[in-house]
Amino acid sequence: MVKAADAPAKSAQTPLDRAPESAPGSPSAHPSAYIQHPFRGVMLLAAAVFLFACMDTTTKFLTASYAVPVVMAVRYLVHGLLMVILLAPSQGRRLVRTRRTGLVMVRAACLVAASLFMGLALQRMPVAEATAMVFMAPLLVVLLAGHLMREKVGVLGWVSAITGFAGVLLIARPGSGLDPLGVSFALCGAGVIAVYQLLSRVLASTESTVAMLFHTALLGSVLFGLTVPWFWHGPPPSGLQMLLFVGMGVFGGLGHFLFTAAHRHAPASMLAPMLYLQLMWAGVLGWLVFGHVSDAISILGMCVVSASGAAVALKSHLSRRALADAAPS
Repeated sequence: MVKAADAPAKSAQTPLDRAPESAPGSPSAHPSAYIQHPFRGVMLLAAAVFLFACMDTTTKFLTASYAVPVVMAVRYLVHGLLMVILLAPSQGRRLVRTRRTGLVMVRAACLVAASLFMGLALQRMPVAEATAMVFMAPLLVVLLAGHLMREKVGVLGWVSAITGFAGVLLIARPGSGLDPLGVSFALCGAGVIAVYQLLSRVLASTESTVAMLFHTALLGSVLFGLTVPWFWHGPPPSGLQMLLFVGMGVFGGLGHFLFTAAHRHAPASMLAPMLYLQLMWAGVLGWLVFGHVSDAISILGMCVVSASGAAVALKSHLSRRALADAAPS
């Protein structure tokens, strides 16, 4: 999941902690400060979503042998340790400094809950189908932002949201063979991620990306770590499983880093449609690792969800361009 470069700034983004906040003084806070290398940004983003798909695939593989809280505990512990080792020397107190700590922790708790829901969904569903359902989160953000933040949804926003729901119905239709409980977990994950993204918008003007990401890793490590004695059963992990446990945290941490770097080279509205490459990677990895091939109707549903999310991203991009053109020079 997902995952993670941790939350969207002002537009609807993909789920699972994968869009960076706009902190004061950062490039995303001041578009004119972007280093304009859009191709480099796209390539970094493509690598990031590939790593996120690898993390989800590894999660599914490990949850076949270990309880989801145990798998999540290792993921967040490795992720947090990587941040401390690689970023603490350069970031210092900025790694932990927040202004609205309460909201930051609520946001982190939302992502921790989303990770749990996604892990439970992957335990019961193919990677591609679970990923597609969680990608409903940006569409839910559009609807919630219109109600809670008084943002104008518009015709395109409503059509995209309704079409996205139709895509999910195609994937989870009766006779699809999907576990109903797994589908419920995936949809719960999408709902929690939508709340997480809305909180990311609220906090974007005052909190830094690295601090919010660190507090998420810290809270996930503590909460899931406390559950390990209750859920650890069976023999110790083999060498391959240990490698996969560590790799899962590396995939997430490195994916977040590349995601953040991508947004330093190109605006989020330009990169947002590329995020749906993760669905392609999820399908390919699900086939290579588990031998799962989605049927034609499910693939159609995934395409519908992707097109709906891309339409939301395009709407955001056009709105930003219109505001930029209207602004006095």
